[in-house]
Amino acid sequence: MTDRAPDLDALDRRTYLKATGAAALGATGLAGCVGRATGTLATQVTDQPADIGDFESLVVTVEGFWLGPEGADPEEGDADGANETDPDDGSDDTDAGGNETTDGNGTDDEGDAAEGHEYFEFDESQEADLVELQNGETQLIDERELQTGEYPYLQLDVSSADGTLTDGSDAAVDLPGNAPLKFNEQFEIRENARTTFTADFAPVLRGNGRYLLRPVPSGIEVEYESEASEDGSSGENSTDGDS
Repeated sequence: MTDRAPDLDALDRRTYLKATGAAALGATGLAGCVGRATGTLATQVTDQPADIGDFESLVVTVEGFWLGPEGADPEEGDADGANETDPDDGSDDTDAGGNETTDGNGTDDEGDAAEGHEYFEFDESQEADLVELQNGETQLIDERELQTGEYPYLQLDVSSADGTLTDGSDAAVDLPGNAPLKFNEQFEIRENARTTFTADFAPVLRGNGRYLLRPVPSGIEVEYESEASEDGSSGENSTDGDS
């Protein structure tokens, strides 16, 4: 089970994010009412193999997501492969005080509130068992109307990852830097269309016997689907992604 000590600063940040998330949702709805075109964003999750075979179950809890600043270029240093799951190097990603450090797959608390980010909180926390999401299986965790535009990334707010190994014991599963999981894939929200963004996770066994949950850039998929026309037919689909 995830080994994360209580962190008052993190709790305060969660309270702040919930407040700002509600404000962001309200602002988005208002913008749509004054004539800004909208489209649908559907967010899914799936799992790459990595060390998932060690698990009987691995349930991640997702509270919401961030969208990168509209119209911004992908961040420097976050090009394809920058967040790729790398082999175990034997390190435990902790500092001298035993606190987990950021490793490039997420951001620290200061980065979470970076200017231009928009946070969207789910009405209810969403849980997904990654063991059940292998071999191309996906789970829809959110669908909503948003303003059209180009966005440089989607960043999931994962609050916990609870794992049980195949021998019945609890697994220690860490989140990168205790920060959200960031999926760097530029995508669009198009008018009168449905954009499906599939975010890919992978649990990786580290040298200290703990697992780290990481995003897998090569597994990200973005699909665009036109809304059904009046006669019930739908437009052509197009898929972008690294896989």
